[in-house]
Amino acid sequence: MPAMSETLAAVRAAASEKARNRVLLAGIGFSSFSALLLELALTRLFSVVLFYHFAFLAISIALLGLGAGGVFAYLGKRRLMRFETRQLMARLSAANALIVPCVLEVVLRIPVSLELSRQNFLRLTAMYLVSAIPFFVTGLEFSIVFARESAHIPRLYGADLTGGALACLGIVPLLNFLGGPNTILFAGAMAAAAGAVWATTSGMRKLTYLLAGALLLVIGVNHAGRMIDVIYAKGVLRDSSWVEFARWNAISRVEVDDQGNAKAIVIDADASTYIMNADPRQWQGTVWQKNLMAAPPALANVLRPRGRFAIIGPGGGVDVLRAVANGSPDVTGIEINPIIANTIMRGRYADYAYHLYERPGVHIQVTDGRSFIRNAGQQYDVVQMTLVDTWASTAAGAFALSENSLYTVEAFQEYFEHLKPDGMIAITRWEFQQPREALRVVSVAIDALHRLGVQNPARNFMVVSEGDLDEDGIPVVVLAKKSAFTPEEEAAVRAHLENRDLAALYLPSDPGDNAFSALIASNDPYAFARQYAYNVAPVNDNAPFFFFTVKLGQLFHQAGLQQGIDWKVNLGVAVLGMVLLISLLAVLAFLIVPLAVRGGGGRQHTMRLLYFIAVGLGYILVEIAFIQRFVLFLGHPTYALTVVIFLLMLSSGAGSLFSRRWLPRTEMAWMPLVLVIVALIAEVFLLPRGLAAWVGLAFGFRLVVSGLLLIPLGFVMGMPFPTGLRALGARSGLDVPSGATSADNAVEWAWAMNAAASVLGSVLAIVIAIQFGLNVTLACGVAAYLLALLLLPTLHLQHA
Repeated sequence: MPAMSETLAAVRAAASEKARNRVLLAGIGFSSFSALLLELALTRLFSVVLFYHFAFLAISIALLGLGAGGVFAYLGKRRLMRFETRQLMARLSAANALIVPCVLEVVLRIPVSLELSRQNFLRLTAMYLVSAIPFFVTGLEFSIVFARESAHIPRLYGADLTGGALACLGIVPLLNFLGGPNTILFAGAMAAAAGAVWATTSGMRKLTYLLAGALLLVIGVNHAGRMIDVIYAKGVLRDSSWVEFARWNAISRVEVDDQGNAKAIVIDADASTYIMNADPRQWQGTVWQKNLMAAPPALANVLRPRGRFAIIGPGGGVDVLRAVANGSPDVTGIEINPIIANTIMRGRYADYAYHLYERPGVHIQVTDGRSFIRNAGQQYDVVQMTLVDTWASTAAGAFALSENSLYTVEAFQEYFEHLKPDGMIAITRWEFQQPREALRVVSVAIDALHRLGVQNPARNFMVVSEGDLDEDGIPVVVLAKKSAFTPEEEAAVRAHLENRDLAALYLPSDPGDNAFSALIASNDPYAFARQYAYNVAPVNDNAPFFFFTVKLGQLFHQAGLQQGIDWKVNLGVAVLGMVLLISLLAVLAFLIVPLAVRGGGGRQHTMRLLYFIAVGLGYILVEIAFIQRFVLFLGHPTYALTVVIFLLMLSSGAGSLFSRRWLPRTEMAWMPLVLVIVALIAEVFLLPRGLAAWVGLAFGFRLVVSGLLLIPLGFVMGMPFPTGLRALGARSGLDVPSGATSADNAVEWAWAMNAAASVLGSVLAIVIAIQFGLNVTLACGVAAYLLALLLLPTLHLQHA
């Protein structure tokens, strides 16, 4: 009987331990899901209420908060030890459920404008720090659990990454169904659900259920009545009285504004496109014909009135209307946003638009423009893009615009290759008194034509503006062909310019004397760009930053650059510097200084921390480089963000779980680092060609290719961090930070330093990509992992 009792007790103890472990993993998973969902939703919200440049803040905010939570866990260790783990986690999760709605209110109500002033900097800093609070609480939770449960670190880390991966999987449908603000509230509800998992008492469990239910109720009410929505956008108080329709999805927030005599589609409270309210069958002699044919893009219709058109980003239908009304029998519009193409133009406002998108001969494709053109089985007379720049962003970074990949040399090559022998591209951009955007279009087109065998394309261009370039914000159309423009085509353009407020900036027989003629005459866009005031060099898929035309020396030395639309276009450069400064100050204030005050633990301890800094820096550099690289491959930053982070986090979680079995002794920790380095070196050389070759595949097949490329890499990238933490947890009798009582204090240090490296690395990744390209960014990730390999012996690894 005693033996049986002991057996039953052992069985009960084992069952209790299993249940406890399940709670640990579920609690970490729910908390991770909530935190990453909040991060991803904030990027979408920041792109609307701030500017697309500021969307990049969300990554730094999340990483800073997580790291600062680790620091606080270390500094307050003795006080926190008074609380049982699950009890403390339940309270922290419940607190997060209350904090998240408060963060939403702050983001919606603090106006941040373009002005680089002290007041604006303070507002941005306040938004930064307040938004970091829920991530601070999550970081506090994770560091406490990881430090107290160091024996289960691989499984906990795996649960953390799995929860984050599921958030990546859920963000797109949640944004599509709930919208930006409601998705943030849903993140708060998931924090409450985590509290229910952690709860050990019925009272705490009821409280967390109540919080989750209240937040879900608010979501339900807000989904119907729009109780919570954008208040300030781009620093301006929104007037909702003219908003007839508004809807969010994973790509952008789209609204239709009634502006009296017209209705405008407004994207992320910034870019706009008017809905055409004209019947193409009754076009002749109308004001619509007069106005639309007086615009620069109409030259494509003058030269190819009955041509086959491919229009990228048709929006409200202005180019489609021009093409149809002038006699084109075949018009293909490629619109990436389904709200614009389906909900507005073929749904709610179809009657207003005279069913333009449903006319015979008009074919609307809801997909990425470049991917569609590349995969198209037909050739066109005209490939047209008119002012395609929605300025929408995601956590992929300040410059991760889907439009960027439309303006690269490789993209222009694909457009030319899908033209009929006498076809043309017609690209319209905003231009300035000192040209750079349309000028850069010419630069890119020259390089593309060179690659296609056109040695001197001086007769392959025509450039026309709406009036003289005597102010900023003038639309300019660039027409380019693989063959030379004929005298008859030039005569047709001249005839159209008569009696219209249009000016020829470059014609083959009359090149003029301006920046466009100088660039085309040079026949060397790279040499021209080096001596020109702005960076108008051709951009390629390795560094697709078309809109970044400012040179670093100009940022604060030209007064004109800091005003109007020109400053808005190049603001991202200043914002990157601002984010880097805020991040650096925040890392020093909340991570480095508090830990340094408590004592550093000597050189050996510092070297051990450098290992975790190197691993964190390497992971974030690789992650952001892959997100940017996959924007073109998957068609939009949101898809790249969700797919890349989902696959990397899920596979890294699996790698973490497997690491304890595959690496039972931490002396073998060099193996995954070597595999990561070898794999990344291969990716640097092979990935660009591979993605370029496969970009024409159907979307489902591209997802499969993404998995095949990223899952093995993520699997081994998930091993170095938990293996290093295990090595720290296994130390005994070695030096520890002064004031510490046991070696597991180093876990908080490692967590904080890993987060600090990730905060700064998230900004540095974009800076490196802009200056040197994505291949160099990946190469820097390789260097960081190589440094981690060299620092590995400092962890005092376990030997057999």
